[in-house]
Amino acid sequence: MQFNLAKGKRKRPAFAKDYGIQENEEGLISWDWVDEQLLSARNYWVTSVRSDQKPHAVPVWGIYLDQIVYFGSNRSAQKTKNLLKNPAISLHLESGDDVVIIEGTAKVVTDPEDLKQIATVYHRKYPGYDPELTFDENTVIFAVLPHKVFAWTEQNFIHDATSWVF
Repeated sequence: MQFNLAKGKRKRPAFAKDYGIQENEEGLISWDWVDEQLLSARNYWVTSVRSDQKPHAVPVWGIYLDQIVYFGSNRSAQKTKNLLKNPAISLHLESGDDVVIIEGTAKVVTDPEDLKQIATVYHRKYPGYDPELTFDENTVIFAVLPHKVFAWTEQNFIHDATSWVF
């Protein structure tokens, strides 16, 4: 699966004026910085929506491959049930200082070659994960396809707050 996130329209996020975010494009974060953050993250936080419209947030292991975040979940897990009914998803890093937030759609990955590649990358990232393990019928692998991405650093928030729209 291929997706070119760098082709998103980069601009300032639409935050309230009280935040003091500068309006010009000077200091916007590069996509390379976002790539680095997503690639080096050990864990990601996923937020989905329950059938009663209440949010459900949970940390997950995941990988960043070809500009897509992938994560797996047991078919009986609440996040899986939520995403199979409503694929709307928000995914963000653990850090509140170096921030990357993805808002988008969770797509189920079924292609055997994609699944094999994902398993291989999981093995490299998480020692002890068996690269020969094939995902069974109880595991659902999701790809997070972004509609919007937000990024900023706590130290330079008013100058570097950036968003991308796809």
